[in-house]
Amino acid sequence: MNLSYTLQRVAEYQPDRPAISEEGRTLSYAAFEDQVARIAGALRARHGLRAGDRVGLWMENCLEYLPLMFGAWRAGLAVVPINAKLHAKELQWILENSGAKLCLITPDKLSQLAELPGGVSLPLIIETGSRDHAALLAGEAISESPVTIDDEAWLFYTSGTTGRPKGAMLTHRNLLFCAHAYCTDIDHIDHRDTCFHAAPLSHGSGCWAAAFAARGGHNVIIPGSFEPERILRAMPLHSNIAMFAAPTMVTRLVTHPLAGSADTRNLKTISYGGAPMYVADIKRAMEVFGPKFYQLFGQGESPMTISGLPKWMHADSEHPRYDERLGSTGIARTGCAIKVVDDRGREVPRGEVGEIVTRSDAVMKGYWANPEANAKALRDGWLWTGDLGTMDAEGFLTIKDRSKDMIISGGSNIYPREIEEVLLTHPAVLETAVVSRPHADWGEEVVAYIVLRPGVQAGPGDLDQLCLDNIARYKRPRGYRFVAALPKNNYGKILKTELRTWLIEESRD
Repeated sequence: MNLSYTLQRVAEYQPDRPAISEEGRTLSYAAFEDQVARIAGALRARHGLRAGDRVGLWMENCLEYLPLMFGAWRAGLAVVPINAKLHAKELQWILENSGAKLCLITPDKLSQLAELPGGVSLPLIIETGSRDHAALLAGEAISESPVTIDDEAWLFYTSGTTGRPKGAMLTHRNLLFCAHAYCTDIDHIDHRDTCFHAAPLSHGSGCWAAAFAARGGHNVIIPGSFEPERILRAMPLHSNIAMFAAPTMVTRLVTHPLAGSADTRNLKTISYGGAPMYVADIKRAMEVFGPKFYQLFGQGESPMTISGLPKWMHADSEHPRYDERLGSTGIARTGCAIKVVDDRGREVPRGEVGEIVTRSDAVMKGYWANPEANAKALRDGWLWTGDLGTMDAEGFLTIKDRSKDMIISGGSNIYPREIEEVLLTHPAVLETAVVSRPHADWGEEVVAYIVLRPGVQAGPGDLDQLCLDNIARYKRPRGYRFVAALPKNNYGKILKTELRTWLIEESRD
């Protein structure tokens, strides 16, 4: 089985339905399949690529992205999706590490490649819209692929916030399982459904694209950087709209001036994940858009698919533990097993904190050329996520923090997310991130970075009292830093490592 075969089936029974659109350009399913078959033929015959070879995609979201991705799959190749916002030196490292034979780019990337020093060795680069790209579209069509369901489809490089990224090898089985899980747990998909791609196709949105293509849905590309106004104005033009959004994207949509008046009746589902979504923020989001949200917990090593909080649970405000459920990441996804364990892999009692481990057909095959990381992450069939959490008696999983973010002060474990949840209940606080700094007596102490809402004020005393009213005294921040913005990576995750660096530099001044 090959992911591109799902497209073949849809193109047979609904050839004229729209498959992909971007700002006035549309490919039908018949045209989508034709491009995929021709690209695959050219990659094999013109460029001599063979089953298992890797092909990089360093591209902004655009209509050409999905035909190239599916074409590589049809050719039996593994796609290396590379975030378009990465520096050319980061691209170079990923291409070298993966051994990619070819890299497809959008025209805007050429100037960045020119910044690399002379003598740098890169694989063949093909720019969309070029003669070489046209030659791909003119290849001899092929319909068969020389791979199995357990061969690599995606070589996904983690964001690398704590060092060099690692390449998670995701197979056709992994991505098909994720697509099935979408249809089982989140929404039924058919030709009436639309998926907006405002998040990078190189990340979670690309997984959703595969799911919608497999079911005959309409993938609508929202090009360029994330612009809430563009998304809100496009909603009346399409039916049954779903989209994936990082929590920061949801916040930007909710706080945009048009959010309250925009026609969002066609919005069906926003699935969100990839970073903490705080209870105060999701409540505000539902006040604006209604209970149209699905929270998911996943990671690059088990993409989009570990646990989830369904839309109906978001809407169940009469439940006696409603806030606790909103603060959780829900229950195990269909076909996924989850445990919370100690450092020896023994399951801890319900309610106690441990590391979250998972097992399913979504879990990666392993890290590319990294046996040391494999030994740490994959043990006895379980993926050790590096996230700390608890599971309650009803099977709801709550993430406390990344293990590296936990603060130990005076021998007590402090979980930054608990403090962040409290701080975000203050009406003046737009965003916050809690980190530690060294302390001579206590080992570590808590510092909170705060972004205030425009035109609203709050001081350390206000926030300190809020914390004292809601959490134990020893957990409250011992310092507050008010900043214009929090540092984030290309996927919208807050870079706490950078915040800790700021504190170190501050102590040297």
